[in-house]
Amino acid sequence: MLNNYHQYDQQQLLSLLLQDDKAAFTEIYDRYWKKLFVIAFNRIKESQAAEDIVHDVFASLWGNRSHIHIVQLENYLAVAVRYSVLTAIKKKAREKEYQRTAATAPVIEMPVEAALHYKKLLELVRNEVELLPEKCRLIFKYSRDEGMPVKEIARQLKLSPKTVENQLGKALRQLKLATRSLLHSFLTLMW
Repeated sequence: MLNNYHQYDQQQLLSLLLQDDKAAFTEIYDRYWKKLFVIAFNRIKESQAAEDIVHDVFASLWGNRSHIHIVQLENYLAVAVRYSVLTAIKKKAREKEYQRTAATAPVIEMPVEAALHYKKLLELVRNEVELLPEKCRLIFKYSRDEGMPVKEIARQLKLSPKTVENQLGKALRQLKLATRSLLHSFLTLMW
């Protein structure tokens, strides 16, 4: 086999890449890095962000080399960079929106007594959750901690959705009863 990878066409390099050939990957990187950087930079206008995007695309190419089917390497890489740029732009917009709303959000200071009651309330809820029957506790934790929808919990635990809903209702009733008096005193302190 020749060691002049720069003479190989895209298909030969792809074939070698599928065989875990690091030198072929290096040739692909050297051949396309600058073009991909220009694509990213022209859209995102930040040098470091463009470099990061191109790096991530190449890292993904290497990491997923055995799982992906690429017909035209240069097009594949260019499209991957464009999608990554769009994702980065959307992420940056979400961050700006979060910062904007966080800066204007009112800060509510909780009196020390209320903070102590709140802490007691959270501790009481945690303790009560642990006292729930095993299946009920598991369903409640899947719903609350992992945000799983009822159908997903039902599928995972091999139960009917109605059973999951009933168990969630049971858990909420028990928690409501256990926390009623402490919650009432907490709310009166807050207002």
